Amino acid sequence: MSIGSEEKKVPLYQKVKDLIIQHIQSGDWKPGFQIPSENELTVSLDMSRMTIHRALRELTADGWLMRVQGAGTFVAEPKPQSAVLSLRSIAEEVRSRNGKYSSKQILMSEEKATAYIAGMLEVELGSKVFHSTILHLENGIPIQLEDRYVNPAVAPDYLEQDFRDITPYDYLIKAAPLSNAEHTITAIAPEADQAVLLGIPVQSPCLLLRRRTWSGGKTVTYARLLHPGDRYSLGGTFQG
Repeated sequence: MSIGSEEKKVPLYQKVKDLIIQHIQSGDWKPGFQIPSENELTVSLDMSRMTIHRALRELTADGWLMRVQGAGTFVAEPKPQSAVLSLRSIAEEVRSRNGKYSSKQILMSEEKATAYIAGMLEVELGSKVFHSTILHLENGIPIQLEDRYVNPAVAPDYLEQDFRDITPYDYLIKAAPLSNAEHTITAIAPEADQAVLLGIPVQSPCLLLRRRTWSGGKTVTYARLLHPGDRYSLGGTFQG
């Protein structure tokens, strides 16, 4: 990281902000990436601690970064879309098209919250969280890979469910009635293991829907829903 001197009239904290935003927008620093600490940035950029602190504080307020007490500062998820997307069970979507819905449980586990997941679920670092990975299929063809973290305080029986019979969405909407939700949608290429599960070549275009939901003021879940681009209709799914 380096700060140029061509714009001497630009405040130093703004130069730091611009540099960090550049790393994020270029994809070098992806959502969940832990950025260097204030001390590290102070040394590497040869700036005062006050300058670095102001830049990080403002970037956090603007939604670029997420600071987790005792853990560090992370690149935040992209800002939610302004359009309100209606939530709908993937099983309901498939059946509305007269398709046959099925699913496979890939992972059901209890884990300790990493710094980033703690921040997204608004729980303490290292506290217990539930983690599930479910592959959703339509007529035997994978259409969505769901990776979900759940707040046990809101849905304590989550891991006891058989998600071959009911989707996580269907269970959670009853266990913790929805009061608020946010979505972000990005186009990405899948990781190698994701491509294998979805039955597509690596580098195939996919749509990633990130969703966070609340019930009664508490964060319920943070989910990443990955869809092969040629098997998923965004408009039909979210506007119908």
